[in-house]
Amino acid sequence: MADAPRTARALARETLTREIRTAARARLATDGPAALSLRAVARDVGMVSSAVYRYFPSRDALLTALIVECYDELGAAVEDADAAVADRDDAAARWLAACRALRAWAVAHPAELGLLYGTPVPGYAAPRDTVDPATRVVRVLVTVVARAHASGATPRPAPDGAPDATAVVDPARQFVAARGIVENAPTELVARALMAWTTLFGTVSFEIFGHLVGSVADPEAWFDAVTLRLAADLGITR
Repeated sequence: MADAPRTARALARETLTREIRTAARARLATDGPAALSLRAVARDVGMVSSAVYRYFPSRDALLTALIVECYDELGAAVEDADAAVADRDDAAARWLAACRALRAWAVAHPAELGLLYGTPVPGYAAPRDTVDPATRVVRVLVTVVARAHASGATPRPAPDGAPDATAVVDPARQFVAARGIVENAPTELVARALMAWTTLFGTVSFEIFGHLVGSVADPEAWFDAVTLRLAADLGITR
């Protein structure tokens, strides 16, 4: 049976909800997540604050909606870039495409990146609703790594004298196993994947927030250089 057509009231609610979110994202750029105010957003969309509360009952509810929306946008960008690589066995091409999409979204949405990966908002605790959207990027990256590993790629070994990281990375190993990505992943593969994930976001965050100024001549070229070295650490080579 086909879905019933949406009513004019439902369409109007969707439109206003979208306008509120758009205004709130603009406020992220000017005020930052910690100063996000429903009253200010209401003024921006030409509504009284009491009306906005009918769509988002609190500032935290609006923050959660923005976080989910932004994680989903970023995740979709990375997923689409990976899916566009025709040769599914070319792990290096898939890795580079996914990482470049990560950076492109972040550079285009610096305020949103700050919301997702910047300083936590005082008094706000992200609910479980944000977990699945937050893992979309890492699932793509880990899937590429797992595919390469299954085809014989071997991560760079731990340096002599490095402490055993088996217990430390066990939560990550359980994460990929629970999602059917890879069972019993070797410790060094999990450790290198975790290092890559954090380094990618650290590198793009340094770029966006101005910490690479005076250190690199071309942030985009530097990101590619980092991306390819991380791939080599994971055993992913052309």
